[in-house]
Amino acid sequence: MTFSLTISYLRSLLLASLLSFLAPIALVGGTIALLLLLGFIPGLMPFGQACATQILAFLETFGNGNPWEGTLVIGCACAVVGALFDTYIFTITTPIDFNKPLSK
Repeated sequence: MTFSLTISYLRSLLLASLLSFLAPIALVGGTIALLLLLGFIPGLMPFGQACATQILAFLETFGNGNPWEGTLVIGCACAVVGALFDTYIFTITTPIDFNKPLSK
């Protein structure tokens, strides 16, 4: 494995992990914000608050009673899965010559 291949792999792994971490956090945050904004429409306030409360209760399950911690736990789990998928794809698509010595 050459040095440029290692740098390419690490850059890909970092980017995949970061995006996999941020995607569920943005999804949860956007959903809660949308439901809370739904409360400004007359007649939909109880629906928006009830749904937001249920999402926060779901996040509290993963965060030991704290929805922020639950969001971070889900984000970290998704980051690990994204890194594993990236590693799998990188190893499948990168040809490695085992007959070539590691040093020149």
